[in-house]
Amino acid sequence: MSYAPAPAARDLRVDFFRGIALVCMFWDHLPGNPLGYATLRNFGLSDAAELFVFLAGYGAMLAYGRRYELDGFFPAAVRVLRRAWVLYVAHVFLLAQLMALVFVANEHVETRDFITEMGLGYFLDQPQSALLAGILMQFKPVLMDPLPLYVVLMTLMAGLLPLLVRRPLWVLIPSGLLWLLEKHTGLNLPAAPEGVWFFNPLAWQFLFVIGACCARPRSLLRLRPLERRIGRNIVMPVALGFLAACFLLSLSWRWPDIHDAVVPQSVATLIYPISKTDLDLLRVAHFLVLAWVATTLLRPGRWLEAAPARALRCMGRHSLEVFCLSVLLAPLADAASALAFDLPLVQLGAGMTGVLLMLA
Repeated sequence: MSYAPAPAARDLRVDFFRGIALVCMFWDHLPGNPLGYATLRNFGLSDAAELFVFLAGYGAMLAYGRRYELDGFFPAAVRVLRRAWVLYVAHVFLLAQLMALVFVANEHVETRDFITEMGLGYFLDQPQSALLAGILMQFKPVLMDPLPLYVVLMTLMAGLLPLLVRRPLWVLIPSGLLWLLEKHTGLNLPAAPEGVWFFNPLAWQFLFVIGACCARPRSLLRLRPLERRIGRNIVMPVALGFLAACFLLSLSWRWPDIHDAVVPQSVATLIYPISKTDLDLLRVAHFLVLAWVATTLLRPGRWLEAAPARALRCMGRHSLEVFCLSVLLAPLADAASALAFDLPLVQLGAGMTGVLLMLA
């Protein structure tokens, strides 16, 4: 007779880092807000989107991988699909709420055209087509891109769950090959009224699968002897040097003259464009190195019980609700700042008030 393994203690860092991602995404969605300079995108080549998708795969594997080991494939797959359905319903309701909120804000702020900025002109021009495209997840106004991606990834996970649990490399290798194929061909899903998905699922599935594979204890056990042997002596200095180089590169973008003088044209041709839509190699490399350094240096401990960490953990534990709220709060905070002539103190107050409401 075989027994399922005992449940491992929950790693509180997962919720903590997910909370950081939620705050960063909210501040990134506030145009011109000074708080946007404190988010992850200003310190390297990846940002909160990579962190959120990676943790989505990691968290889903922790939850549904154990459910698969306890109950078998069908009950676990049903739970995964149920979660995908909840995400889809949240997307549809959030789309309707966001449109209503933006239309109201647009009537009260004469200095801005929120309808155009949020990509809602298609709905005014062709409401029936826009509604159908919204239901099919093809029409995604600004701020609405993550949820449809998450729906696709969770639906995909339902079918791959047995392999992710028993043979994670059998999923990781084809996932990486699909990511490389997308790089070569530019394949993407269509979006309405024109264009393609901002987060290409054929590319971003790779980071989701990496996160899911990292959640498997047997996969991590193979890396720990290597980490203990050379981690701090060799890998850590190299990793920190790579992160420093990425930070300097991202910092140079603010001063084009300095960037052109420091980065040779031959190097620029090689590394650009660092596409977010297609999940460029440098973005993946930067995030994975950053994640390894962060988890190596920030071991679980009493610091997670401090008030700021508890607040971030609380938001991370309820990530879907908090994310949906942040999408609605972003245009409200932007409109409030516009009504106050974008005064820095008002922008700071709107950004911090939004975070407090997300916590509440």
